[in-house]
Order: sequence, then structure tokens, then C-alpha cells
Amino acid sequence: MKYTKLNFMMSVLGIIIYVTDLIVDIWVSVRFFYEGQYVFGILTVSFMLFGTLVVQCFSYSWFKDDLKESGQESQLCFLLLHCLQGGVFTRYWFALKKGYHVAFKYTSKTDNFVEEQIDPHKEVIDRVTDLSMLRLFETYLEGCPQLALQLYILLEHGQENFTQYAAIMVSCCAISWSTVDYQVALRKSLPDKNLLNGPCPKLVYLFYKLFTLLSWMLSVVLLLFLNVKIALFLLLFLWFLGILWAFKEQTDFCASISMEFMYRIVVGFILVFTFFNIKGQNTKCPMSCYYVARVLATLGILIVFWSYPLSVFNSDYFIPVSITIALTLLLGIIFLIVYYGTLHPNRSEETKLDEVDGKPVQRDCRMKYFLME
Repeated sequence: MKYTKLNFMMSVLGIIIYVTDLIVDIWVSVRFFYEGQYVFGILTVSFMLFGTLVVQCFSYSWFKDDLKESGQESQLCFLLLHCLQGGVFTRYWFALKKGYHVAFKYTSKTDNFVEEQIDPHKEVIDRVTDLSMLRLFETYLEGCPQLALQLYILLEHGQENFTQYAAIMVSCCAISWSTVDYQVALRKSLPDKNLLNGPCPKLVYLFYKLFTLLSWMLSVVLLLFLNVKIALFLLLFLWFLGILWAFKEQTDFCASISMEFMYRIVVGFILVFTFFNIKGQNTKCPMSCYYVARVLATLGILIVFWSYPLSVFNSDYFIPVSITIALTLLLGIIFLIVYYGTLHPNRSEETKLDEVDGKPVQRDCRMKYFLME
């Protein structure tokens, strides 16, 4: 298990995407306020704050746990940095600083190699995996609602401007990157898990997640056009079901009860948009039920939408969006079957439990109990 130069470059790319996503979100919100679209501006800022506040809470909690585990006291400066929304940047600084040394300067022949109690490669990999986890949280908590909002605005007004297209493209890239990067980092941090090697499994997994997510996002947007209250009720109901499932599975990810409760709320929110194995059990039945329900819900929304007059929607987008929803859903299911049928790292180990999509508590590796597929 080594942290390579390629891993370091991927970490650099990760912070570039993170900063770009942040800049675009701020740019979009400022543009909304400048154009007098205060509701959209407030929603954009609210999504940003919701995602970043949750991420900062988890990041600081992990900092405290790590310091406590190493016998150190929690430092006030870390709390201040997280209050100023700088927790992720602080983690990137430590990860890239240590990662550069390990990837470019460190060798097994280093004089102090034997003296070190912790493998520096594993230390960096664990830090990068923590970052990937936080980015995954923020992507779904902030990026998915943001993407739905931008799609709604684009289809409602039919205005083609660079800002909206940039926001949509950056959101899609952030979601895609964080999903694949997390799976790669998580498997690399767990020695007992097979790695997601080669570009083919990663691309198939990426397309499976991206297509199923895009189909569902467009379906939700269509439902928003029909009735905003019904759409919000459906999303809240699905969130509630996700939270109930997390409690039923009795996840054991966080060291404190309050953070575990927050973790289950976050897991429930993620389950609104995509499926994750949160307990490390066999998920064939739950996943099958999840995507059968997803297909039925999508088809139901399309049928109801087609029964309404075209006046509720820009007719120029009506047929293309309907076709896009059907095709992306079909492609997503096909890629799902291909990934789990032929490319899944554990496909030859049928007797073993599925990996967890979310992490449970482990003192030597926080990621052991988290979300994984």
C-alpha cells in the first residue's frame, strides 16, 4: 500500500475541482442577487452553507478523535479554523504537504524508516481518504440540490447563458469526481479490500452513478414543474425513509452519539439520490428494491407529466428531456449490472460481506465502517 506520485497528482486535481466548485457557486449566487432573483440566490447560498457546515462538523470531530488517539489535547486553533470554514483547506494542506514528501522524497531506504511507528504511506492514504469522505458528503449535501436548482432554472426560463452551463458542468464534474475518488481512496485505505484497479471498472462505476443520478435529478425537476409541494414532500419522505434505514441498520461510524445521529441523517440524505451500502452486509436485495422503486418512480413521474398540458413546461425541452431521462436511466442500470456482474473487485469472493459505503468506527482506520460498494 503506497502513496504514489499519481496519487499526489490526483489529490492536487481534487483540490482544484473543490476550489473551482466553490468559486462557481459564489459566482452563481452573486449573479442571482445582481439580477434580482433573490429566491434563487438565497437557495444557492443555503445549499452551500448546509453542505459546508455539516462537513466542518465532521472534520473537526475527526481532528479531535485523532488528537485524542495520539494522546494530544484538542487545540483551539483547529476549532477556530473550522468555525471560519477552513477545515477542508487545513486537511488539504496537511495531506499535500505530507503526500509530497512521501511520493517524491521518501524511500524505504530512508534512515528513520525502521524507527517510525506509523507507515508514512498509510498515514497519507488515511488523510486523503478522510478528505475524499468529506468531499463526498459535501457533493451530495450541496452539489445535488445545486444541480437540481440549475436544471430547474434552465428548463423554466430557457435562457442559455454561460453561468448556468458552468454551474451544471462543474456540479456534474464534482459529483462524478468525488464518487469515484472516494471509492478508490477508501479501498486503498483498507488492506483487506481489493483495489479498484484499471480505468475500466472506474469508468463503468462512474457512468453507473452519473447516469442513474442524472435521470433522477431530471425527474425531480419535472415534478417540481408539476407541483413544488408534492416534489418537496416526496424528497422529504425519501429522506425520512433513508434515515429510518440507517437507524435500522444500526450504523456504528462515529465515536459520539450526537455525531452518529448526524451521520445517519446525512446517510439518509445521500440515499435520496443514490444507493450506498452503509453496513457492510450483502446488498443484493436492498439494492434491487432501491432501483426497482427508482425505476417505478421515474416512470410514474414521466406518465403523470405527459398527461399534463405542455403549457407548464417549455415545449422546446419537453421531448428531449423525457428521452434523456429514459435513456440515462436505462444506461445507468446497464452499467450497474455490468459493474457488479463482471467488474466488482469482490465479485469472486461471494462468501464475503459487501464493503461498507459509509465508515464505521475503527481506532486504527476510521474508514473501515463507512459507505462503500
